[in-house]
Amino acid sequence: MKKGFSVFLFVAALLMASPAQAQGVKFGIKGGFNITDMKFDKSSTASSTYQMGKENKNGWYAGLTAKGTLIGGLGFDIAALYDQRETEVIGETIKQQYIYVPLNLRFNIGLGSMASVYLAAGPQFGFNIGDSKIEWQNPVDYAQNKFQLKKSTIGVNVGAGITLLKFLELGAVYNIPLGNTADFDIQNAIEEYDVKSNTFQVSAAIYF
Repeated sequence: MKKGFSVFLFVAALLMASPAQAQGVKFGIKGGFNITDMKFDKSSTASSTYQMGKENKNGWYAGLTAKGTLIGGLGFDIAALYDQRETEVIGETIKQQYIYVPLNLRFNIGLGSMASVYLAAGPQFGFNIGDSKIEWQNPVDYAQNKFQLKKSTIGVNVGAGITLLKFLELGAVYNIPLGNTADFDIQNAIEEYDVKSNTFQVSAAIYF
């Protein structure tokens, strides 16, 4: 928890340390909701991939953000976000707590003085600040289950949104992981699964 909070403070300091007089740099707060599509790939058989989509739950996130202009319609955004989400796996609720740091390139298209739209893409780094290992016994067959979350993750964001009145921003992002989110082990059955989490996010941000 302390390590993740330190990461949050470090990125927040970077945001605030950026020169306010730089071209088009604005600071703000951002928050929203996410929907996670968690996939389980059986390590021993590549073709035995299945989804527990009906058991997935929504989550939320909030934090600090900044955006700026590089040249013409090309810009960037960066954020430090606390993210909390839950997933139910074989009767057990898995709570995930991360600090995410997305860094995106943006292309802005003006729609007049009142609005503009943007396209964005870039990497996202995640740092686990909650429980990394969850163990429980299945009440049906008494199998001992272990769900091991990764301490850090990396993914790619692809998104779009609209800016209204130059300070309100509404957006949607799809995050694709570059690697596993967790490992799931059903010990009694000697089954191991690689877990990946694709996430769809909607957000609102206010810039000052």
